[in-house]
Amino acid sequence: MLFHFLYPLHVKHTFFNVFKYITFRTFGASITSVLLCMLIGPAYIRFLQRKQMGQAIREDGPKTHLLKKGTPTMGGGLILLAIVIPTLLWSDLTNKNMWVAVLVTLLFGVIGYIDDYRKVVKKNPKGLSGKQKLLSQTLVALAAAYFIYVMRDTPPVLKFPFFKEWSFYLGPFFVPFAAFVIVGCSNAVNLTDGLDGLAVGPTITTSATFLILAYCAGHVKIAEYLQIPYIFGAGELAVFCGAVAASCLGFLWFNTYPAQVFMGDVGSLALGAALAVVAVITKNEILLALCGGIFVIEALSVMAQVVSFKMTGKRVLKMAPIHHHFELKGWAEPKVIVRFWIISILLALITLSTLKLR
Repeated sequence: MLFHFLYPLHVKHTFFNVFKYITFRTFGASITSVLLCMLIGPAYIRFLQRKQMGQAIREDGPKTHLLKKGTPTMGGGLILLAIVIPTLLWSDLTNKNMWVAVLVTLLFGVIGYIDDYRKVVKKNPKGLSGKQKLLSQTLVALAAAYFIYVMRDTPPVLKFPFFKEWSFYLGPFFVPFAAFVIVGCSNAVNLTDGLDGLAVGPTITTSATFLILAYCAGHVKIAEYLQIPYIFGAGELAVFCGAVAASCLGFLWFNTYPAQVFMGDVGSLALGAALAVVAVITKNEILLALCGGIFVIEALSVMAQVVSFKMTGKRVLKMAPIHHHFELKGWAEPKVIVRFWIISILLALITLSTLKLR
């Protein structure tokens, strides 16, 4: 919005020329996002407390978690505000990629909101059934993937990191593949959101990494130099990624141990979808699995636990997802969180190194 109102003024006042640059608008969106979280956060938390939006706690989980019962949840609404408002404020509103990312994030947030609302307000412990949640996620993801496919800016191929020429042509199968990535990442982040700040940390590192990847993919000369696919208009997603990272940073102020508020499904489902749609548009689906390795491990731990119990009657972990396993082994919650953050930072650095190792 600011781009459209202020950039035309550069004809008379050269200062406004800075609004042309994605880097400047990315910084602007990031700062706006953090400030929104910090300013609105306290009032938002008080609102949740007044509405008695308290988190239910699993009785079979670590006993230390029982102290968290009643902590306000659905704080992901704050994250969504801090993503959408700065993105629309600082982005080029004619950019289709930006709109896809924003709408997918919002719609997955709506799905999470309905699930949280049923659990917290209606006191229905199941919320949305697994089938309802998966079906709604899949429909949104398929619609987004189809739109990306017909736009023709993003080639329907699967690119492999570390190799210059390796790619697999997907053709029309790009649509179900992209939908699978979006739904899978959304649910993986949701499974990771079990400790104070655990999901937020890796989301910050992953979105910051994809900020760089999106900018590179949308810049003709940089993309050519790095030998990565050039995606027309993808650079504008750097503004979106900056808002995602900064909103999580601002939310972490309230979500860090001991948490004053939890994000709930409204936040975790939306954040996972946001990361995935950027990866799909910029052709970095495999790098998403690498950079978001914490999310992958968390999801695989749940799958392994379920499969093992159904086939053998035995559990491979003390409790799934895997962060609870380490808690039951005696790790303090802050230790689990920080160590997972460290792993996430290392994975982000490895991901960025692939830009040169091709």
